[in-house]
Amino acid sequence: MTADILSLPRTALHSHVTHRLRQMLVENQIAPGAKLNERALCESLSVSRTPLREAIKTLAAEGLVVLLPNRGAVAVSLSLDDVRHTFEVMAGLEGLSGQLAAERITETELMEIQALHFEMMAAFTRRDLSSYYRLNAQIHSAINTAAKNPVLSSTYEQVNARLQALRFKSNQDDEKWHSAMQEHARMIEALQARQPQVLRDLLVRHLEHKRDVVLAQLQASPSDNTSHNTSHSVAPLKTTRKA
Repeated sequence: MTADILSLPRTALHSHVTHRLRQMLVENQIAPGAKLNERALCESLSVSRTPLREAIKTLAAEGLVVLLPNRGAVAVSLSLDDVRHTFEVMAGLEGLSGQLAAERITETELMEIQALHFEMMAAFTRRDLSSYYRLNAQIHSAINTAAKNPVLSSTYEQVNARLQALRFKSNQDDEKWHSAMQEHARMIEALQARQPQVLRDLLVRHLEHKRDVVLAQLQASPSDNTSHNTSHSVAPLKTTRKA
């Protein structure tokens, strides 16, 4: 496996390492607030430190990693207020995406979203949380793309990056997961019917429900409360590269 990865072109290698590290952060394989151990990650991902550090810088720009002066990188840890404020903004962005998408979506885009929804239903039936989350994220991203507003898309991606790990964790409660599936079914119906206000309201409520689940999870876990009550300042990204 190592030889295969190392033979990838530089851009493909960067994309591969970034994707794998992002997945580890989102799926809480690296806990919030934990320091990223470069040696262990290099061994786990079968890469040298240069592509790993490039991936860390990319994820720092996305908001998943925090760079601390003279201390390396840590997985982002949001305070309860950070979570509330970020979900508040994200709900507005999701709602606007849905409203514009319902007005502007093409038949091809609609069919692609419907196909993703059916795949997501299958993942839910299997209780395959990793695949479910990936497909869920693709659906929300596809709705945002269908809105055809590049400024909205750029802002959406930046804010959403801060919430990926928390959105993943929110589906670990089976009852809440089932409710989220029902909400998604209603979203698809509203999109098919080209109902901008209905879809906007559904997406806003969907994010508010996610927020409530996440806050309840964080408040119920003493260890999470400790790690999430301190926000880290982000150090400026350095552009120097090692060979």
